[in-house]
Amino acid sequence: MKSVSIVFALACATATAFVALGHAQTAAAPPPPWAYGFTTPPPPGPPPAPAQGGRGAGGQGGRGGATAPVDESLKSLPGSALKFTLAQIRDAFGPADWYPGDHPTMPEVVAKGRMPDARACSLCHYPNGKGRPENAGAAGLPAVYIEQQLSDFKNDRRTSADYRKNNTGIMIQIAKAMSDTEIKAAAEYFTEIKFASQWITVKETDTVPKTRIAGGMFLALDEPGTEPIGNRIIEVPENTEATETLRDPRSGFIAYVPTGSLKKGLQLVMSGVNGKTTQCTVCHGDELKGIGPVPGIAGRSPSYIVRQLYDMKAGTRNGSWVALMKPVADKLSEEDMLNLAAYAASRTP
Repeated sequence: MKSVSIVFALACATATAFVALGHAQTAAAPPPPWAYGFTTPPPPGPPPAPAQGGRGAGGQGGRGGATAPVDESLKSLPGSALKFTLAQIRDAFGPADWYPGDHPTMPEVVAKGRMPDARACSLCHYPNGKGRPENAGAAGLPAVYIEQQLSDFKNDRRTSADYRKNNTGIMIQIAKAMSDTEIKAAAEYFTEIKFASQWITVKETDTVPKTRIAGGMFLALDEPGTEPIGNRIIEVPENTEATETLRDPRSGFIAYVPTGSLKKGLQLVMSGVNGKTTQCTVCHGDELKGIGPVPGIAGRSPSYIVRQLYDMKAGTRNGSWVALMKPVADKLSEEDMLNLAAYAASRTP
């Protein structure tokens, strides 16, 4: 812990310089579109003016979206005695909690949020905090780390290198609306939940199922057929209906990664490849489960990990702790990021 304190102190001391430089620096290559939930890079030129989103899920107006769902039938999930309509499942200010016994009692900001702009944390990150590829898994992260990230969103130190990623803007809006008390309550809640079971199954492959994208998440098509994976990671739900429609917090994900990426990732994690990068284990621990305020990355979404590495390299993710990661991310190619993330995701959380 002493070494972690020294490293953290160094980060705080050098953070100001990195924050000042962050927005001026840009990565040589465009953001890897697959990591941000797209199939093509953003078009060249300045981003368009941001749209004025409402308060519902996905940036639309109302409590659950701009258009009331046609299907008003009650839905159910195996192992749950509860039933919800689609509107209830997607309610940004009180979404369905299918399995109340799976987690501690949620504070108000996690369960229901606070109108008009602080949406319920449980809508996107789930009541169990495990999250989905298009956002982040908050369960089991150090409370001080979660508080810092919310503060960075709130103070415009954390955005997305791909301006098309709408939910980053939504997260900024939510963080700005949260009080310090609510931020602390959310952080303490998610850190209390153990992230101890495999949520993502990593599979090396040369081909992947054909997919479509909905809300920044890859979904396998019903029709048969595959396509080359190329230099991508493709994360899909184990059960599309359970995840996309019902938001089942017990239904995990499959991450398809290129053949050979796990071995390459292990080499980067353990040796840094001839000094190219700092060993990941120095800060994140021998098993990548985190040390002190440094978050664990084992078993977490590889798409999310790549996004964060790229955002740090591009200078769109700043903050006091990024000073530690910025010099590392600067030296990583997109393939390096992919291999690191694939290996980390394959480890037991």
